[in-house]
Amino acid sequence: MHTASVIPAAEPRSAAGDLRAERFATSHRIVLVQGVYYFLTGVWPLVSIDTFQMVTGPKTDLWLVRTVGVLITVIALAPLAGVRQRPMLAPVVILALGSALGLTAIDVVYVTGQVIAPIYLLDAVAELVLIVALALALFHERKALGRLRDS
Repeated sequence: MHTASVIPAAEPRSAAGDLRAERFATSHRIVLVQGVYYFLTGVWPLVSIDTFQMVTGPKTDLWLVRTVGVLITVIALAPLAGVRQRPMLAPVVILALGSALGLTAIDVVYVTGQVIAPIYLLDAVAELVLIVALALALFHERKALGRLRDS
């Protein structure tokens, strides 16, 4: 069965395979951090809407806050499951980067429009850190793979 991946599979028990496993652990760790972050922030309004509103400000449509919480929690499950696979599949990377980009845009647009509290800019910063870290890790991992193939 062929699956699309961002990083080609490593050969078992070879020096190149060992290097790949070591080098590619960086992108997996970043995606794991993102999954945990999304899970915690998604579950938070479901578990304690009062503390969520104490930090993020009062909300009028609590059903919508809970709906977004459920969706963010579900989005977290793909990266959390995806980090267990070697190589990491392209759909996991697409969801990780796409959701981080989308949530960053939402945070920035709606904070600047004064629809949501400025505290959401902290989330935008966290999302940007995840985006840049994952993009750099994937770039360096693919570059390292190219060097391995050339040697």
